[in-house]
Amino acid sequence: MNVHMQIRVAFPEDADAIHQITQEAFAKYSHDLGKDAPIAALKETREDILRDMAQKMVLIGLVNGEPVGSIRFEVFEDLAYISRFGVRPTVQKTGIGGMLISKVEELCREMSIQAIALHTSSRMYGLIRFYYGHGYFIHSTGTDRGYIRALLIHELEGSTGYDLAPVINK
Repeated sequence: MNVHMQIRVAFPEDADAIHQITQEAFAKYSHDLGKDAPIAALKETREDILRDMAQKMVLIGLVNGEPVGSIRFEVFEDLAYISRFGVRPTVQKTGIGGMLISKVEELCREMSIQAIALHTSSRMYGLIRFYYGHGYFIHSTGTDRGYIRALLIHELEGSTGYDLAPVINK
């Protein structure tokens, strides 16, 4: 079977698909946490996604033309912050997530960004391993969301420093 994977900038007409992807991916994330931790992504609306599209870079991943993943990031001078990243559970571990995160890195390099940051549960071995495989490391942890959440950083080559202040409490 021939599989075609594509990453592109998301358009407003993709908002419903992104909402569905986010609901599926973060329902699994919440379940895997094994707690009733309040996951903000599960409360997100179509309007929240449209607002993010106006304020952030939003990418969508497609497999054979079907939306299966999305990632959102914003830039703070010399640092980019990934605020939402999800892949439908049925296509996780197919490479589409890696393509999405690599596209963010490519775009950040083009903008001369020094580093990329994101938060995820430190308990999710598979996620932590995925991020380490893409050059991220744990900077710090906190429990502000009701579970141990790690701030991960990926320093891009030639990084001379960056200000983490805008993302520490995201």
